[in-house]
Amino acid sequence: MARTRTEPVEEQQEVRAQAKWLRITPRKARLVVEHLRGRTVPEARSVLAFTPRAAAREIEKVLASAVANAEANHNLLGDELVITAAYVDEGPTIKRFRPRARGRVARVKKRTCHVTLKLQPLEAAVETPQAPPEEPKRPRRRRTAAKATGVAEAEKPKPTRSRKKPEAPAATEEEH
Repeated sequence: MARTRTEPVEEQQEVRAQAKWLRITPRKARLVVEHLRGRTVPEARSVLAFTPRAAAREIEKVLASAVANAEANHNLLGDELVITAAYVDEGPTIKRFRPRARGRVARVKKRTCHVTLKLQPLEAAVETPQAPPEEPKRPRRRRTAAKATGVAEAEKPKPTRSRKKPEAPAATEEEH
C-alpha cells in the first residue's frame, strides 16, 4: 500500500567537506574535532585558532572548505552555519622500517586519517535536536550460582586450599 503525503517535505540543506589521507594519527585529530561539534562556524574558527595542536591547522582548512561549499553551492551565509557532525575515520597506515641493534628491524606505522565536517544552517540545526551521545556500555557482572539460586553467603561451603575433600562432621552420641 502506497503512502501519500499531503504536506511538502522540506529537505534540510547539509553541507559536507572531507579531507582524506591526512598525515595525522586519527587519535590526535579526534581530540581537536571533539571541541567543534555543535558550535557555530565563528566559534569553531576561534577554537581552532587558539588550539596549539598540529591537527587544528588541517581541520581549519576542512572547515574553510565546508563554508566555501555552503556559500558557493547553496547560497548560505558562512557565519550562520552550525557544525552538526564532525568525525575522524582511520585511513590507510603507511608501514616503514627502522634499523635496530644486532641486525634487527623495527616497524614504524605512519597512520593517516580522513576528517569529515557537516554543516547546517542555524535554524535547521535548532529544529532538529540531535540525540545525546550514547554512554559507553559497562560490562555486565555475572551472577554467581549462589546469588542466582538465592543461597545465603553463610550457607555456602568455604573454599579450601588443600586438595583434600572436606571431612563430614563427626557424629555425636546424642544423634544415635
